[in-house]
Amino acid sequence: MKKYNNGEFRLKDVDNVYTVYGWVNKRRDMGGVIFVDLRDRSGFLQVVFNREFLKSDFELAEALRNEYCIKVTGKLIKRTPDMINPKIPTGEVELMVDELEILGEAEPVPFNIYEDKEINEQISLKYRYLDLRRETLQKNIIMRSKIAAAVRTYLNNNYFLEIETPILCKSTPEGARDYIVPSRIAPGSFYALPQSPQIFKQLLMLSGFERYFQIAKCFRDEDLRSDRQPEFTQIDMEMSFASDEDIMTLTEDMLKTVVKEIKGIELPTFPRITWQEAMDKYGSDKPDTRFEMYLNDLTDILKDTNMNVFRTAIENGGIAKCLIVKNNGDKYSRSDIEHMIDYVKIYGAKGMAWLKYDDNKFNGVIAKNLEDEKLKLMEEKFGITNNDLVLIVVDKPAIVYAALGALRLKIAGELNLIPKDKLNFLWVTDFPMFEYSEADKRYKAMHHPFTMPKNLEDFKTDPGKVLSVAYDIVLNGYELGGGSVRIHNPKMQKEVFDALGLTEEDIKNKFGFFIEAFKYGAPPHAGLAIGLERFTMLMSGADNIKDVIAFPKTQSAADLMSEAPSEVSEAQLKELGIKIEIDEGVNNG
Repeated sequence: MKKYNNGEFRLKDVDNVYTVYGWVNKRRDMGGVIFVDLRDRSGFLQVVFNREFLKSDFELAEALRNEYCIKVTGKLIKRTPDMINPKIPTGEVELMVDELEILGEAEPVPFNIYEDKEINEQISLKYRYLDLRRETLQKNIIMRSKIAAAVRTYLNNNYFLEIETPILCKSTPEGARDYIVPSRIAPGSFYALPQSPQIFKQLLMLSGFERYFQIAKCFRDEDLRSDRQPEFTQIDMEMSFASDEDIMTLTEDMLKTVVKEIKGIELPTFPRITWQEAMDKYGSDKPDTRFEMYLNDLTDILKDTNMNVFRTAIENGGIAKCLIVKNNGDKYSRSDIEHMIDYVKIYGAKGMAWLKYDDNKFNGVIAKNLEDEKLKLMEEKFGITNNDLVLIVVDKPAIVYAALGALRLKIAGELNLIPKDKLNFLWVTDFPMFEYSEADKRYKAMHHPFTMPKNLEDFKTDPGKVLSVAYDIVLNGYELGGGSVRIHNPKMQKEVFDALGLTEEDIKNKFGFFIEAFKYGAPPHAGLAIGLERFTMLMSGADNIKDVIAFPKTQSAADLMSEAPSEVSEAQLKELGIKIEIDEGVNNG
């Protein structure tokens, strides 16, 4: 059995004989003496093969190549001063090898693992087992394991029970698309893979377990991006007899404890802002607060301007907002600004107006058309000074928020305004209960239909004003997790379903067993789920969620290593009672 970790040897360990194992990370043949950096998951140890001292055949050492798996025995000695390597923890010692055994030979690898550089994704994911040998990925996966262990310890110490919930469950498609699984025993019927354990964890509260958690696998068939995968992991929690304040306080303390244990950082109290404040100030309900540059409100200034394009948009229910790029106007040419205009159009904006302030006056196309008193108001209200650039979008609120919120992040990245070494947590609260779907021409639950509303009576007059007892935890511009106080009163749950336009048949088919359970003494309860991969990604400094998952999928949800998804045999399909017909017109993207 392996007893020692290669990266943990120090001067205190010299003059003893050790047997160590690992992979040849790099070798240097000096003619009669061969130096090898021997890698295991703990780090590197330099081992030395000297023709004069090696008891095994020296030819065996000469045959070593990168990624050979070997076992060596020898005496640990202190390096000579000219051979000390201060860049690695074991840089003052080396192992003088007496015996060598090759445990596994290696063919030439498709990329150099020791360089630990970014590799073409098609290659790295095809050979993921080799990619995972790289130091950066190993550190990320180890950190993920430590985060999960720290979470388990914290929750176990706070009266939580770890309980597994089903992977094969009923399809209740109210969020993303479900992954469905055919049933052999019930031909024509299907299971769904859970998008979250939401229903089951609430049922556990009804069952009297009071505090539940699970490091839960979840599945969503949705378009992928850098912080999203088709299968992902949640730190899933639920508490009975708890308010929103209770679960937010406990979650905040847990995150502070984990960050302190993993990174040694003491975090301050997490700020709290409402959803509306987040949108007004940052244009996003997951704002990155590591830098300023806020959205400024111009609606009152421009609502009665002579510029029809602004005034008409505001009269039709729009708002006017601007970003002020302080002291960097000279960094952006007319061509750069045209690219910005194209960029905001991606988010639905019809265009973007702009002003530069130089020589104590505004310049730009609209400076000639906008009234002097309006320009003066802007200058005074927002403290505009020389070399400032003002970017204005006037449109429906959702479009203004999306366009300027995205532009804010783009500009901050271009100007290097975002500090990379900060962890800025905050809570976003008071989310709208409902959001209108233009595609379905109806209101949908912003979180899920089991969220407690604050003022459901407003639905009949203005559904958009109904707020929920929901909360998100945000870290560095990413939604780390979210939750809510749940509805435990059957009458109120029925009212929410009615507000969402669900018929009795819809309710029975999708949630019948769940609603039935609430007739038998349901306790008040609240919960929250945190994305383990996103948390690890942000803690490790990675910029892609794939870098913290052992075996991730590509942007098209493919596993290049195992070649999944793949076709199955006719016999398997026949056993399931399934016949495949491919509609060439279906958009699979």
